[in-house]
Amino acid sequence: MHGFFKLILSIFICFLPGIIGSVFSYESVNTWYNTINKPAFNPPDYIFAPAWAVLYFIMGISLFLIWKEGLQNKNVRSAFIIFIIQLLFNGIWSVIFFGLQSITGGFIVIMLLLVLIFLCIIRFKKISPLSGYLLVPYFLWVVFAAILNVFIFILN
Repeated sequence: MHGFFKLILSIFICFLPGIIGSVFSYESVNTWYNTINKPAFNPPDYIFAPAWAVLYFIMGISLFLIWKEGLQNKNVRSAFIIFIIQLLFNGIWSVIFFGLQSITGGFIVIMLLLVLIFLCIIRFKKISPLSGYLLVPYFLWVVFAAILNVFIFILN
């Protein structure tokens, strides 16, 4: 597969959880989410879409850097699989937190997501250090989201 096509596909794959998640969060953000108590440090709603767009783009580049090393390599293949699994958890969080309006369920999923992202960073760095470092902002943003999730749980 041509390198440019892999890059575009990698970025597209990373945007999928955001696209799917927006289906579940769009209406809920304007209804349920506005009625629950949130901590004072909760960012305004308009911050989330651009932040996630940047993160998904960077994640796509990170995935591409791994994928271009070839899935025939077992270390690349296992790192790729873990990445896809964490991407599924990324999308599942929106379904559970916003779609099912489950703060507790969202917290459980986001904690598992953090573990999976951390594993990705470790695995990716062994294959391409840059690809691992590119995932650090994503990890930090999800840590922040997990803290928000905890405070929303406490306040509600």
